[in-house]
Amino acid sequence: MENTALTPFRVDIPQADLDDLRDRLAHTRWPFPVPGRDDRTDFSRGIPPVYLKELTEYWHDGFDWRAQEKKLNEHDQFTTVVDGQTFHVVHARSANPGATPLVLNHGWPGSFVEYQRLVPLLTDEFHVVIPSLPGFGFSTPLSGTGWELARTTDAYAEIMTRLGYERFAAHGTDIGSGTTARLAALYPERVIGTHIGSDPRLLGFLGDKFPFPEGLSDDEIAHVEAVRAEDAADHGYLLMQDHRPDTIGAALTDSPVGQLAWITEKFKTRGDHRTPDESVDRDQLLANVSLYWFTRSGASSAQFYYESEHSGLDLVMASGVPTGWAVFDTHPLVRRAMDPGNAIGHWSEFAEGGHFPAMEEPELLADDIRAFFRGISRMRPEEISR
Repeated sequence: MENTALTPFRVDIPQADLDDLRDRLAHTRWPFPVPGRDDRTDFSRGIPPVYLKELTEYWHDGFDWRAQEKKLNEHDQFTTVVDGQTFHVVHARSANPGATPLVLNHGWPGSFVEYQRLVPLLTDEFHVVIPSLPGFGFSTPLSGTGWELARTTDAYAEIMTRLGYERFAAHGTDIGSGTTARLAALYPERVIGTHIGSDPRLLGFLGDKFPFPEGLSDDEIAHVEAVRAEDAADHGYLLMQDHRPDTIGAALTDSPVGQLAWITEKFKTRGDHRTPDESVDRDQLLANVSLYWFTRSGASSAQFYYESEHSGLDLVMASGVPTGWAVFDTHPLVRRAMDPGNAIGHWSEFAEGGHFPAMEEPELLADDIRAFFRGISRMRPEEISR
């Protein structure tokens, strides 16, 4: 019989691991420079070498993991075993006895670190729960194959049960929007409402997983095609993790600079000239990368992509649970594409925030989460089923 205990946990990376990281960074084997690749903001071929060197030097000389570790330990954490897999969970309880349980669902290449700045903005109204996906962070090592979206969703529901939360709210971005939607679809009697954070990358799905909206102008179609082309150029990591996770996993586990490049490139905000550590806090970004490095989850997180790609699951599952959307770095076409009938009652659009709003604009995200769930609490019972 499986042990359902919640075992207290604190982040405490051995000093030998920190020393090993510093040594590897100091002895990085750099590729020969390509003439003309000296613009630190030019991500057209991937992460610019000159910018990657800057980040590596700071990771080696200026970054203080122990200071970040102390911040990560400000909230209660535990591990628990579900279906044979160890899950790491942050549990930030509110001082408000009537607070609503809220599960925050992260994706790749995020982690529970992604929500570090968001949590204190929410605990006035919510008991915040952040489970780490299997194979991510301290939800490692993997217990075996088969950990994909559906199995993970069931595990999350069980974790909320073990915490004593029969009813709860859910928010997610990236992969986390998938676990959020599935929680509502599979456990509608338990999920109060779902809040999804997204960005215009959704337009890349048009013509593939979603139909084009009717009545698009030539300029609008051209914009969608430009987003699709950019998405296609950006999908090298996706194809690799979907189909060859063991191959890339070996490189990510052995080279910290390889892991740094693999993750940091995904924090490049579209449409402006900021570098990733100008879009999000540099120390928080490196804390996230360091977590992947110390836990060897560059390899195991890639397995999640493989499992999900080969699972045959539908992309979206409908539910009668109230849903709110917050779209960051928005474009007018997003709602026309994703909600052509304006059926989603709570739809917010923001000019900033990117793909990682909890890191880029935590105040905007916190305000929108609060506004959405306050709105649900004011709804009549007959409205909640809509």
